[in-house]
Amino acid sequence: MKYTKKNFIMLIIGFIIYIIDLIVDLWVSVRFFQEEQNVFGALTISFMLFGTLVVQCFSYSWFKGDLKKSGQESESPLLLLHCLQGGIFKRYWFALKKGYHVAFECSKDDTFSNDDNEVIDRVTDLNLLRLFETYLEGCPQLVLQLYIFLEHGETNISQSAAILIAFCAISWSTLDYQVALRKSLPDKNLFSECCSKLSYLCYKLLTLSSWMLSIVFLLFLNVQIALLLLVFFWLLGILWACKIQTQFCASKSMEYLYRIVAGFILIFTFFNIKGLHTKCPMTCYYIVRVLTIVGILIVFWFFPLSVFNLEYFIIITIIIVLSLFFGIVFLIVYYVALHPNSEETKFDEVDGNLVEKDYKVKYPLME
Repeated sequence: MKYTKKNFIMLIIGFIIYIIDLIVDLWVSVRFFQEEQNVFGALTISFMLFGTLVVQCFSYSWFKGDLKKSGQESESPLLLLHCLQGGIFKRYWFALKKGYHVAFECSKDDTFSNDDNEVIDRVTDLNLLRLFETYLEGCPQLVLQLYIFLEHGETNISQSAAILIAFCAISWSTLDYQVALRKSLPDKNLFSECCSKLSYLCYKLLTLSSWMLSIVFLLFLNVQIALLLLVFFWLLGILWACKIQTQFCASKSMEYLYRIVAGFILIFTFFNIKGLHTKCPMTCYYIVRVLTIVGILIVFWFFPLSVFNLEYFIIITIIIVLSLFFGIVFLIVYYVALHPNSEETKFDEVDGNLVEKDYKVKYPLME
């Protein structure tokens, strides 16, 4: 597959969203500390650090693998760069520079070249790192901002911007990675229609939105119970990753880190962490998701809180129910009729079996 001008434009948009997201998060954290809301400020900073530190670890590990592959041994400059949180920017610099050359200066040549292959692989790596960071930092950030908004019934400009940008970042990174990954895998069909992209995005966002609002409800009911539930789902995700013996990284330490990250992402959305058939685990995943949301709503209705007036609570409950319902509808429509591989696999599919690299064994697929 050739790296096209459209792919380059998507890369530019992703970079802009990344920069804006970083600026807004810093802005929000500063506002919290200025308003003496130190707990919220500390949580915001913690989410940012957690996401970026994990991403830098993966980025450095992959760069290190590239150096060994090319016979180079000097790793100190790269280590210092990643310690200074510059790994993502180095990858963006390469992707933008090389991507522009391939998309515009070599666009007249319709043949696939090694440059196309290199850019596509690097962009897929970059999008995967952005996906990790978005779910590690963006999802908890969005839950926090929604909690603050519902608690006070109003929000300032910085918090509104944080909610909007976090939602855009999650949306874009989810779709952008899926598109880039399918372009990088020779055994995967591309998204051929806008309908399939839109259906996939709606399924992801609607199921995610209903779950996040349910988590916020549970936080209002009891913070300890909410945290215990999230940690329980996190541990289940890690145990599942260990049970199926993921093979994403070359080193054991990075593989354990990947399983921790995969378990965290599984708290929020389904993540096919090891090229397996997805029908059974996905079905179980969303059955548990639906039952959990219904259980939270039932408990909340039996133990109403004075912080919500009845009409306000009814509106949010309706949003949760409708988002979950239509999210499941879009999921079914996508896999039955619009999935790129639907004619071949009929909902089941093996993800990334043909991808073998020194630093990554398999790309995971956001199903």
